[in-house]
Amino acid sequence: MMLSFFSWRRWWPLALLGVVPLLALWWWPRHLRGSAPPPSAPQLEAELAARPAVPASPFDSTRLRGVSWVGGDSITATELAPLVRDHITWIAQMPFGWQGEAAEPTIRVHTERPSGRRGMWGESDAGLTYTAQLARQHGIRTLLKPHLWVRGHNSWPGDINMTNNTDWDAWFASYAGFMLHYAQLAETAHLDGLCIGTELLHATEPAHEKAWRGLIRQIRRVYHGPLTYAANWSGEYEQIRFWDALDYVGIQAYFPLNTATSPPLDTLLRGWQPHLQKLAAWQKKIKKPVVFTEVGYKTTPDAAVRPWEWPERMAAFDTPDEATQARCYEALFRACWGLPWLKGMFIWKWYPGLEADGPARRHADFTPQHKPAETVLTRWYAQ
Repeated sequence: MMLSFFSWRRWWPLALLGVVPLLALWWWPRHLRGSAPPPSAPQLEAELAARPAVPASPFDSTRLRGVSWVGGDSITATELAPLVRDHITWIAQMPFGWQGEAAEPTIRVHTERPSGRRGMWGESDAGLTYTAQLARQHGIRTLLKPHLWVRGHNSWPGDINMTNNTDWDAWFASYAGFMLHYAQLAETAHLDGLCIGTELLHATEPAHEKAWRGLIRQIRRVYHGPLTYAANWSGEYEQIRFWDALDYVGIQAYFPLNTATSPPLDTLLRGWQPHLQKLAAWQKKIKKPVVFTEVGYKTTPDAAVRPWEWPERMAAFDTPDEATQARCYEALFRACWGLPWLKGMFIWKWYPGLEADGPARRHADFTPQHKPAETVLTRWYAQ
């Protein structure tokens, strides 16, 4: 789906917007911006606690309680402590492959930290391995989830589409090299899971089933842990024909829940029902457990309208709507947590070391850190 200039997808770094005159303000900590304070966590907890009780489900230690981890230039045990406190037991690490444009059949892979300021140590092979090792010492497992970055205005992996069969063959050969590198890394570093693709809408059409099955066989010869694929919520998961060759169904669960701003919790809960009814009926046919490989909400009044989009670039200057974000989290967990076919989820996303008075552009986006949404997450992940 094409997006307007001001509606960037959730994984686009805002630094690419090139808003040089606004850069200083963009990084201005939110406590200096003079906006009204958001509702406190205790106030919101009181509101949510007044709702009807949710029947308790048995504690399942195998359920994936995850977050999408943003790789940085270093990692320490101090940065992992909040995850332990919040009962987070999995992180998804996301190195990138690079594709020049949507119809280009070549993927470039950077396994070492690039020179200069481009790229992060945390996305290099060494950074991925060290982060996983340190996380394991704190009882946290790792899903390796390589992504593709497609260059071009408003491009995303779902745009990848070759113009002929020859180019598709070349693309799958290049993609196999990309994925087999990370399969070998996952095996060598004893990582706990591998996601073999993310939101490749055209590449997973039924015409390419044979190519995917061949790739999965190659990956299985290298990596001996569980495999999943992260399908877009909007139709892609239904078109895939190779789920039986994987261990989990992965869904990027950015389901729209409402068309209004700042909706109440009851409205959000109703918004989940048609999606869950459809998923439950479909899952009975597939007979594979489902993992929400990404799910999350912005700190904006319209967080439930188009959850897959990055907030507009001026959102950092607005008063954040942390109450709406927290209600979206409460609705997510009330509607989904404990469903017998849902194996777990990865919250998008988590910035290591983010402080409560950190950069405004971080706090304006999807992270629950230092917001009422984090309190909601902690309470449910403890169950």
